[in-house]
Amino acid sequence: MAAVEDHARGRLISDAPVARAVPVALRYDPGFSPATVRFVLPGGVEWSFPRALLEDGLREPAHRGDIAVWPCGRVQTVVEFHGEDRVSVVQFDSSALNRFLEHTYAAGTSSLTTR
Repeated sequence: MAAVEDHARGRLISDAPVARAVPVALRYDPGFSPATVRFVLPGGVEWSFPRALLEDGLREPAHRGDIAVWPCGRVQTVVEFHGEDRVSVVQFDSSALNRFLEHTYAAGTSSLTTR
Protein backbone atom coordinates (compact mmCIF):
# COMPACT_ATOMS: atom_id res chain seq x y z
CA MET A 1 0.00 0.00 0.00
CA ALA A 2 1.33 3.39 -0.96
CA ALA A 3 1.76 6.03 1.72
CA VAL A 4 1.30 9.70 0.82
CA GLU A 5 3.24 12.69 2.09
CA ASP A 6 2.42 16.11 0.70
CA HIS A 7 3.66 19.43 1.95
CA ALA A 8 1.63 22.59 2.33
CA ARG A 9 2.31 26.06 3.58
CA GLY A 10 -0.04 27.08 6.32
CA ARG A 11 -0.48 30.38 8.07
CA LEU A 12 -0.36 30.07 11.84
CA ILE A 13 -3.00 32.42 13.22
CA SER A 14 -2.22 33.96 16.61
CA ASP A 15 -2.53 37.19 18.56
CA ALA A 16 0.34 38.65 16.51
CA PRO A 17 -0.63 41.28 13.94
CA VAL A 18 0.65 39.13 11.06
CA ALA A 19 0.08 35.40 10.54
CA ARG A 20 3.30 33.38 10.42
CA ALA A 21 3.86 31.03 7.47
CA VAL A 22 4.70 27.48 8.54
CA PRO A 23 5.45 24.30 6.58
CA VAL A 24 3.06 21.44 7.32
CA ALA A 25 3.55 17.80 6.30
CA LEU A 26 0.28 16.14 5.28
CA ARG A 27 0.50 12.36 5.68
CA TYR A 28 -1.65 9.37 4.88
CA ASP A 29 -0.72 5.72 5.36
CA PRO A 30 -3.46 3.30 4.30
CA GLY A 31 -1.46 0.40 5.73
CA PHE A 32 -1.54 1.98 9.17
CA SER A 33 -5.04 3.48 9.18
CA PRO A 34 -7.01 3.90 5.94
CA ALA A 35 -9.49 6.34 7.53
CA THR A 36 -6.92 8.67 9.14
CA VAL A 37 -4.81 11.61 7.96
CA ARG A 38 -1.98 13.23 9.90
CA PHE A 39 -0.79 16.82 9.91
CA VAL A 40 2.72 17.44 11.24
CA LEU A 41 3.39 21.00 12.35
CA PRO A 42 6.80 22.56 13.05
CA GLY A 43 8.47 21.17 16.14
CA GLY A 44 7.19 17.67 15.37
CA VAL A 45 3.70 18.34 16.71
CA GLU A 46 1.50 15.75 15.00
CA TRP A 47 -2.28 15.60 14.82
CA SER A 48 -4.19 12.56 13.55
CA PHE A 49 -7.85 12.77 12.64
CA PRO A 50 -10.41 11.18 10.34
CA ARG A 51 -10.00 11.88 6.64
CA ALA A 52 -13.78 12.36 6.49
CA LEU A 53 -13.47 15.32 8.89
CA LEU A 54 -11.09 17.05 6.48
CA GLU A 55 -13.42 16.32 3.55
CA ASP A 56 -16.46 17.67 5.40
CA GLY A 57 -14.62 20.73 6.69
CA LEU A 58 -13.67 21.82 3.18
CA ARG A 59 -17.41 22.29 2.44
CA GLU A 60 -18.90 23.30 5.79
CA PRO A 61 -17.82 23.66 9.43
CA ALA A 62 -17.00 20.27 10.92
CA HIS A 63 -15.75 19.27 14.37
CA ARG A 64 -14.73 16.03 15.95
CA GLY A 65 -12.90 15.66 19.24
CA ASP A 66 -10.08 18.18 19.49
CA ILE A 67 -10.05 19.10 15.76
CA ALA A 68 -12.24 21.57 13.89
CA VAL A 69 -12.12 22.31 10.15
CA TRP A 70 -14.08 24.97 8.28
CA PRO A 71 -14.02 26.89 5.01
CA CYS A 72 -12.82 30.48 5.26
CA GLY A 73 -13.99 32.40 2.23
CA ARG A 74 -13.87 30.77 -1.18
CA VAL A 75 -10.26 29.60 -1.32
CA GLN A 76 -9.09 29.10 2.28
CA THR A 77 -9.69 26.45 4.93
CA VAL A 78 -8.94 26.70 8.64
CA VAL A 79 -7.88 23.75 10.78
CA GLU A 80 -7.99 24.24 14.54
CA PHE A 81 -6.13 21.85 16.84
CA HIS A 82 -6.87 21.79 20.58
CA GLY A 83 -4.15 20.38 22.84
CA GLU A 84 -3.89 20.14 26.61
CA ASP A 85 -2.07 23.45 26.94
CA ARG A 86 -2.56 25.22 23.61
CA VAL A 87 -4.73 25.83 20.59
CA SER A 88 -3.16 25.99 17.13
CA VAL A 89 -5.13 27.59 14.31
CA VAL A 90 -3.69 27.09 10.83
CA GLN A 91 -5.12 28.52 7.61
CA PHE A 92 -4.45 26.69 4.33
CA ASP A 93 -5.20 27.23 0.68
CA SER A 94 -8.09 24.84 0.09
CA SER A 95 -6.51 23.69 -3.17
CA ALA A 96 -3.55 22.17 -1.27
CA LEU A 97 -5.89 20.20 1.01
CA ASN A 98 -8.05 19.06 -1.92
CA ARG A 99 -4.93 17.91 -3.78
CA PHE A 100 -3.80 15.97 -0.71
CA LEU A 101 -7.19 14.25 -0.47
CA GLU A 102 -6.99 13.32 -4.16
CA HIS A 103 -3.57 11.77 -3.52
CA THR A 104 -4.92 9.76 -0.59
CA TYR A 105 -7.69 8.30 -2.74
CA ALA A 106 -5.27 7.54 -5.56
CA ALA A 107 -3.06 5.69 -3.06
CA GLY A 108 -6.05 3.66 -1.87
CA THR A 109 -7.07 2.83 -5.44
CA SER A 110 -3.59 1.81 -6.49
CA SER A 111 -3.23 -0.39 -3.41
CA LEU A 112 -6.46 -2.18 -4.29
CA THR A 113 -5.49 -2.72 -7.92
CA THR A 114 -2.11 -4.23 -7.06
CA ARG A 115 -3.52 -6.97 -4.84
